[in-house]
Amino acid sequence: MTKLIQHYIGDRFIQSAKRFANINPVDGSIIGEICEAGTEEVDLAVKAARAALAGEWGRCSVAQRADWLQRLAAGIEQHFDAFVQAEVRDTGRTVHQARTLDVPRAIANFRFFADMVRHAHTECFETTTADGGRALNYTVRKPLGVVVAISPWNLPILLFSWKVAPALALGNAVIAKPSEETPSSAFLLAQVAHEIGFPAGAFNVLHGLGGNSTGQAMISHADIDAVTFTGASSTGAHIMKTVADDVRDVSFELGGKNAAIIFEDADFEAAIKGVLASTFTNSGQVCLCTERVLVHRSIFDRFVSALKAQTEALVLGLPEDPATDIGPMISQKHQAKVLSYFQLAREEGATVVTGGDVPSFGDARDQGFWVRPSIWTGLPDDARCLREEIFGPVCHIAAFDTEDEAIDRANDSDYGLATAIWTRDVSRAHRVSPRMRSGLVWVNTWYLRDLRTPFGGVRRSGIGREGGRYSLDFYSEITNICVKV
Repeated sequence: MTKLIQHYIGDRFIQSAKRFANINPVDGSIIGEICEAGTEEVDLAVKAARAALAGEWGRCSVAQRADWLQRLAAGIEQHFDAFVQAEVRDTGRTVHQARTLDVPRAIANFRFFADMVRHAHTECFETTTADGGRALNYTVRKPLGVVVAISPWNLPILLFSWKVAPALALGNAVIAKPSEETPSSAFLLAQVAHEIGFPAGAFNVLHGLGGNSTGQAMISHADIDAVTFTGASSTGAHIMKTVADDVRDVSFELGGKNAAIIFEDADFEAAIKGVLASTFTNSGQVCLCTERVLVHRSIFDRFVSALKAQTEALVLGLPEDPATDIGPMISQKHQAKVLSYFQLAREEGATVVTGGDVPSFGDARDQGFWVRPSIWTGLPDDARCLREEIFGPVCHIAAFDTEDEAIDRANDSDYGLATAIWTRDVSRAHRVSPRMRSGLVWVNTWYLRDLRTPFGGVRRSGIGREGGRYSLDFYSEITNICVKV
């Protein structure tokens, strides 16, 4: 019996007649059915959210909302293994990653924003008035209202909770849609919310596709107040156009074509290990992954050789195998997209250092969506493969001669999400980092995050920042109150 993924609207689980298959990317098997929401379900969710704002949820104090978030975190902890399995089944990622990163970060997201909203402070200014009196100006945070949260498939529960937690902490009613590729952990979170008696309508989950389906109906609804989205830049642009006439708030974390710069004085082994991780973590299916590697010419050949050896040592295996390093692409469609770039790279003149094909296993994995980890060299900076986001297990390595050249070439992109710099020179690190046109810069590390810091990109990589007080700023309406005393 396959599992049916249902919508959660108000305090009820609701089925819809239109459904589609949930497919395991490891072997292509069907592991369940997913209900697809239409305009009727979207309208029900919006009405439930509005009722929540006018009812119990809207009357909750800050402390009470924080308590509810802590209960959600405790519920995830109580069902920890179930969340791990949900993530693994949908994505093909390793059990190790789900256990050590994805599910723990979901728990941390709810606890972090519960604590942050409890201790968030407001500003107060004293003003002298024209008649010699005084006035006090202070700010208060109010919910935006009904927030639509659309999250991606690459880090399902981590990024789903990254949006839901702060939105709820600030008192909004949330209508969330996980990716159609990875619905299981969001459905499980809805079950946790139901189990703990979360206020009806404050947290709603709809399932379905994006364009011309559930996602479009959500962002087009006349009674929503804001949209937060993580995904492709083209989809973000479409959402902006859709909500523009009503001037609704948007927060976008979009694509990346991230660069790493390895200077001649870098800790060589640390840089190899770092680029290996930043290129192939989650099979390259992370918006922060490195696709363009710039290496000082004096160490270029050595670097290419060393990274090739480390890449070929990566193990493509089953999620539960502790030896596994690399999993599959999320879907057959995405596998085809990545492979199309492999073909394009050859047409554009790339040298394939390693990989570039589909592995053969001789077992059920041959029906899955696998791509061998790959490295290219020899492409010009204007090649499409160096301009467009691939989102797969591949990087291109190019040589540079001067610091200014490396900066200019790293910045020569329509995107601007993240840059990694590898150098032992502290002065160089502080000199180069502010010149990078990206929202995040790492020096001698990658993927190291503090939840209090801003996260987001520039240009086609997004609008706005999330994390810490930056999330509070987006998910709340800040009102100034002036009182003459």
